[in-house]
Amino acid sequence: MFAAADIAWASAQAVRRHAAGTATCVLIALAASFVAALHNGPPMLYALLFGTAFHYQSAEARTAPGIDFCSRSVLRLGVGLLGARITMEQIAGLGWVTATVVAGAVASTLLCGWLMSRWLRLPWVLGVLAGGATAICGASAALAIAAVMPRDKHPERHALVVVVMATLLSTLAMVFYPLVARAFALPPALAGLFIGGSIHDVAQVIVAGYTLGPEAGDAASVVKLFRVSLLVLVVLGVSLACRATSGAAPRPLVHRLGALVPGFLWLFLALAALNSLGVLAPVQAGLNHASRACLMLGVAGLGMKTSFTHLAHAGWRPALLMLVTSLWLAGGLLSVALWMR
Repeated sequence: MFAAADIAWASAQAVRRHAAGTATCVLIALAASFVAALHNGPPMLYALLFGTAFHYQSAEARTAPGIDFCSRSVLRLGVGLLGARITMEQIAGLGWVTATVVAGAVASTLLCGWLMSRWLRLPWVLGVLAGGATAICGASAALAIAAVMPRDKHPERHALVVVVMATLLSTLAMVFYPLVARAFALPPALAGLFIGGSIHDVAQVIVAGYTLGPEAGDAASVVKLFRVSLLVLVVLGVSLACRATSGAAPRPLVHRLGALVPGFLWLFLALAALNSLGVLAPVQAGLNHASRACLMLGVAGLGMKTSFTHLAHAGWRPALLMLVTSLWLAGGLLSVALWMR
C-alpha cells in the first residue's frame, strides 16, 4: 500500500516537473501546424524554426525538464511508432545495390574521419568518433563507440565534442537536405536514399524524409534503419582494432544491448514485423496520428535546444572534421542518387 502511494507521489512529481516545458512544446507544435495549414508548408520545419526562436526557454529551470523530455523521449516514441508504416517487404526491397551503396558509404566515412583527424593533427580517437557518428546515427553511435575505446584515450571528452557537432550539423542537414533533393528533382526512392543515408540522427532523418512526402519518408526510414543496423559491426570492429593496437584494456564490448540498439528502434522493428503480418490494420491510422503528434512535439523541443553558439566552444578543427565527414557522406550519396536517377 505504501509502495503504491510512493509510486503515485513520484509520478505526480514527475508530471509536475515536466508540465511547463511540455506545454510550451505543445503550444509551439499547435502554432506550427496552424501556420503550415495556412500556407501549405511543412509543419515539422515550422515547428523547428518556431522552437529555435524560444531557445532561451531550454535553460529555464521550470521548462527545461519538459523540453528535454519532448526532444528526446517523445521524439523517439514518435520514431518508434513509425514502424507501423513499414513492412519487412520494404526492407527487403532495398535490394543488394542500395545495401551495398549504404554499406560502402558507412565504411568510407569512417576512413574519411580517421584520415582527416591525422591531417588536422587531432587525436585519432576524435577522428574515429566523428566518422562513426556521421556514418551511423550521430550521438548514439559516438557514445557506443566511445564505450569500447581505451580509457587512457579519454574517449568521453572527445565524444562530447562530437555529440555537440553532430547534433548541430544534423539539424542543419534536416533543414537543407530536403531542399537539395527538391532542387535535383530526385524521385522518392532516391530522395530517401540520400536523406536516410546522409543525415546523422534517426529522428531528424524522419523529419527530413517526410518533409518530402510519405514515399520519401518511408524510403528514408528504411535506409536509416539499415544504416543503424551496421552500428554493432562498427563497434565490434573498433573494439577489435583497439584491442590489437593498444596496450590499454578497452572497455567491454557490450554493457547493455540497449546501449547499442535504443529502445525506440526495437519498437520500430516490432511494429514493422506486426504490420508485415497485417495485425496492425485496425489501429494503423491511430498509430500514424500518434506518431505525427509525437514528432511535432519532439521537433518543437529539438528546436528549442538548438544553439549555434556551442560551435565556438569546441574550436574550429573539430568543427571542420565533422563538416568534412558530413559533406563526404552527403556528397557521395547524392552523386550515387543522381547517377541512378
